[in-house]
Amino acid sequence: MEPKIIFLGTGGDAIVVGKHFRSAGGIILQVQDFQFHIDPGPGALSMAKNFEVSLRNNTAVLVSHNHLNHCNDINAVISAMTYSGLDKLGVLIGNTTLFDGAEGVQSMLIPPFNQFPERNILLTPGKKVGIEDIEITALKAEHTDPNTIGFYFRTPTFTLAYSSDTKFKKEIAEGYTGVDVLVLNVPYPSGEKADQLGTRDVIKIIEISRPKLAIITHFGIKMLKADPLNEARVIQRETNVQTIAAKDGMQINPITFASRIRQMTLKQFAE
Repeated sequence: MEPKIIFLGTGGDAIVVGKHFRSAGGIILQVQDFQFHIDPGPGALSMAKNFEVSLRNNTAVLVSHNHLNHCNDINAVISAMTYSGLDKLGVLIGNTTLFDGAEGVQSMLIPPFNQFPERNILLTPGKKVGIEDIEITALKAEHTDPNTIGFYFRTPTFTLAYSSDTKFKKEIAEGYTGVDVLVLNVPYPSGEKADQLGTRDVIKIIEISRPKLAIITHFGIKMLKADPLNEARVIQRETNVQTIAAKDGMQINPITFASRIRQMTLKQFAE
């Protein structure tokens, strides 16, 4: 299987998702014979069908935090993966709030679906889990769910980091250093909200982490009005790092993109 990143949704706030401007079905990462479903929010099942992704093939479902637009469809996705518990398989990876709730907050994961996966794994920043030769590390994030985490995937052929929802901090940006593909949730075209990223925050993150490819997603209504494509161009112009604005259903091969970028870089030294 060729590696793929598939965006089942790029919506990032209640207006964008509620009015169906964009879905919020999460991100599919296919590597070797494994399939990882990250943050299955509203629309995960219908978007998977539209783009011919079988949720039955999920190796693991990962939830960065316990907000509706990141895990609304978690129980339905687990049911699809396990045939409603008839086959106890797959791994559920999540943050503390998903498994245990928090003060005044009930987990979106409900019985009996929490018993259907073969394993439930709670991750906190810095903790790792290995699935054969793929390593997943939980990254630090700061958001209104105090237990929010990002994910760093190390595969035999490429690395990918996903920020989840977070504010900008230098130490958080340093956690993405050395990554090939950096996926950032960017609801705003500026840095106007303290616990979320805007375009200027992304520029600072990329200047610190220097990924080979940056992808922005999780757009709020203000970002859609500003046009994510234009914002991506601003980021690329100021950082000199290739930057893509994701669209619902977009599929890319991370190895192909990384190779292309390396070739472009090497051309600068050609005689």
